[in-house]
Amino acid sequence: MTTDPSAGPSVPITNAHEALAELLAGNKRFVSGRPEHGHQVSAAAAASGRQQPHAVVLGCIDSRVPLEAIFDQTFGSICVVRSGAHVLDRAVLGSVGFAVAELGVPLIMVLGHKRCGAVASTVAALRAGEIPAGEIGYLVDEIAPAVRGVGVEDPEAPEKAMRAHVGRTVRRLNAVDVVADAVGSGRVAMVGAVYDLDTGLVDLLP
Repeated sequence: MTTDPSAGPSVPITNAHEALAELLAGNKRFVSGRPEHGHQVSAAAAASGRQQPHAVVLGCIDSRVPLEAIFDQTFGSICVVRSGAHVLDRAVLGSVGFAVAELGVPLIMVLGHKRCGAVASTVAALRAGEIPAGEIGYLVDEIAPAVRGVGVEDPEAPEKAMRAHVGRTVRRLNAVDVVADAVGSGRVAMVGAVYDLDTGLVDLLP
């Protein structure tokens, strides 16, 4: 391994087991207050050539969940795709598919987070029977099946639905041909996880 904390691993990570271990190790460094990567401009320049990321992480747009930071990853390490409550659309699906097919990532992670505003808003909308119009309504429509699955009136619906929505997103990604083929062949692994806003910890879902 290189001794320069701003640089990535000297040997590229090419399998899902090592990629997941690196993300979780980075999360531990982040939580402990000892990150290795300061996102310095020298690291950006060093990674400006050919990229070989070891994961694509699909997360929420929430400003409290900066994905490179919480996994303590430097330039060129991970591809990041973000949308409200990691809702899927054609652009998101294409982005994940590109990372798998063209960049050769061995790991896909879907990361939800506690107190997700988009999930909470969906719960509130379904309880009130008033779905917002336009593109925000699209987000609600996409999250709604997870909320209905856990029970709209359940007092813990926002938390339970967030976790259910992560699982649903994983399953839907598995239905994408390029992803399904890569997962089926064993070249790519996919995991769901949840980020705790209070502690900074990332927990894998079963």
